[in-house]
Amino acid sequence: MALQEDAATKALRGLCIAPFFDAKKFPADAGLANWLSVAGALCCVFLLLSYAFLPVDKTLRHYLSISIVSAVVFMNLGFIIPLAAQPDQCFNEITPHGMSTSTVCAASATSLLFGGFAGVMWVFLRAVSLHLQICWQQNVGRMFMIFSHATGWLIPFVVVTLALVFSGVSFRFGATCHINHKNSLADFWIPLLIFAGLTVLFQFATFGYCIKVYLASLADNSASTEGSTIPYTNSVVTLSPRQAYRRVRRVIQLQWKGIAIVLIIITDVIFFSVVFVFQDNTIQDVKNHPEISQAWLACLAGAIAKGGSKDDCLKEASKLVADEGTIIAVLFLLAINGIFLLFLLGRWSMVYGWIDLFKGLFGKKSNEFVSVDARLDFKNDQRSYEMLSNDESGVVTSLPSVHLSSMSPTPSGGFKTPDYYGQTARYNPPERSFSSPRPRTSQTPWDSTTTYARPADSSHNYYMHHPYHNRDVERNGDMNPLGMNKI
Repeated sequence: MALQEDAATKALRGLCIAPFFDAKKFPADAGLANWLSVAGALCCVFLLLSYAFLPVDKTLRHYLSISIVSAVVFMNLGFIIPLAAQPDQCFNEITPHGMSTSTVCAASATSLLFGGFAGVMWVFLRAVSLHLQICWQQNVGRMFMIFSHATGWLIPFVVVTLALVFSGVSFRFGATCHINHKNSLADFWIPLLIFAGLTVLFQFATFGYCIKVYLASLADNSASTEGSTIPYTNSVVTLSPRQAYRRVRRVIQLQWKGIAIVLIIITDVIFFSVVFVFQDNTIQDVKNHPEISQAWLACLAGAIAKGGSKDDCLKEASKLVADEGTIIAVLFLLAINGIFLLFLLGRWSMVYGWIDLFKGLFGKKSNEFVSVDARLDFKNDQRSYEMLSNDESGVVTSLPSVHLSSMSPTPSGGFKTPDYYGQTARYNPPERSFSSPRPRTSQTPWDSTTTYARPADSSHNYYMHHPYHNRDVERNGDMNPLGMNKI
């Protein structure tokens, strides 16, 4: 005798016959994954804006990091677009919408597939870069950057285009469209898994080399290499095991965040690929071999006749599809990649950089002193040693200006500046000076206008207006090295 259901249970069934329930009556875990994608996208947008507007010393931006963050933004858009549009997933009673009947489906699937494949490509390129630096001591430069951009964006574009043409996409789970089973192995999953596998190989080869170097360093007791530091560009052949270990350790200390990013994203992608490939193959097997589902169909027939519980046929159904919890876990992992990137690539200096930026835009600028010789050619500007304030155009302070009064003429007609700041000053006598112990070579009459001496008939006026006059000498009676250059 069939058990009578209460009103609450009937309300949950909606228009569905027992033992089925209306999915709209229950909270969707997949919807929570979409909201996590929003949080991850906001984290990535913060990183990209910081890379764009803050100085490089605040962000330590690099094209490999920027490209990975951009790829994750595309992947998050695959969940955000249907969350904002709330599309109708069904074309009719038994057919879901596809990319030809729903623009939301086409846009979300394209973003998801392109972002996922681009993420795999850029973690592959980061793994190659790290392998070249650690294992082969190669500093990747401009050519590797050009190669990375060409492959990191072009290959995902080509693969996703082929997948949309030969496989197509449709609503298969939740509000986000996914690639159909037809031809999906050849045009999307196999290329994706090839690059993911290569990434794993490069990463484990790098780890193997690091372990080998570490073990070799433990057996190296050479005293000559204990305290030596070897430059990064030296040849591997010339390095002792201890020196090679120190070089590898320095690189890993600088690149450990990149290594973590590679491991996290490649784990997510491989998990995602395996789960959905398994799901596709299982559904295809049921379609090609209906006898596989006979036990489940028989259970459903009995449950409908008895008005039984919804749990009666779950055991038989679990053999035909992937576990719902596993699929939910995949979506969650894909959604939180942006949050992981913020923790690994974000820096507190970015926050301070934004604070300084807003202070400069809306608040008072800091009273920072900058040397004017960073902007002017000191050979052509007499103010080349002056320190100027950002807030005022006037001179704040200045070192003694190099003027003619501090120079001594040389026989060649030029001038030399005495060094007043050293322990001893070199004496450079003028051409007609008698201070050095040497005999006079001629009896040329003395002309006061050719020297710096005071003429016999001079007045105070001459002293005050003579270009080489030094007031400190007149006032103090002796030479003030720091004051003799004042104007």
